[in-house]
Amino acid sequence: MPELALSIVMEREQREGERDLPALMVRYQQGDPDAVAELIRWLSPYLVRYLAGSGMVRSEVEDLYQECWIRIHRARHTYRPTEPLLPWIFAIARHTRLDAYRRRRRRESREILVSEPPEPAGHRPAPGDQNYRLDRFLAQLPQSQREVIFMLKVSGMSLEEVARATASTVGAVKQKAHRAYAALRRMLEKEGF
Repeated sequence: MPELALSIVMEREQREGERDLPALMVRYQQGDPDAVAELIRWLSPYLVRYLAGSGMVRSEVEDLYQECWIRIHRARHTYRPTEPLLPWIFAIARHTRLDAYRRRRRRESREILVSEPPEPAGHRPAPGDQNYRLDRFLAQLPQSQREVIFMLKVSGMSLEEVARATASTVGAVKQKAHRAYAALRRMLEKEGF
């Protein structure tokens, strides 16, 4: 019987706390630091439990929790005191969780699993190697031309993709590529190729 009495008291306190939430939010909107602390104390367990229900690891939940409070803080001026607070708070939490899910899905869709790790960036071909000469020739090109050649030929990007990546036009990319090819041709002829 004492457990039942305790749960009834806790429910009553919870309902009374919920009635005080809109007033706390109004004080928060007015810049009262005590109201902020009280809102955080009262709402945080619910937010953490809600955000953790999405199957994320603890560190992701903590990040989401922080992001959620940042969003609440930024949107606090949009809360209308005549409306219930909890639906407003949980709508923000839902959007925070949904945006995180979308970010994670986008990141996962772009990640490519490889069986062997790529060659380290510091690795340079040996002086007798054909790639060594190519690297030496490419190093003599202006940075913008070298960048375009790398994107087009090494990365296999289209002209439109290179133009978007370099914030230029397709015509400008074509011109840089043409000038780079001409310069490389002259270097190769000079070397006797």
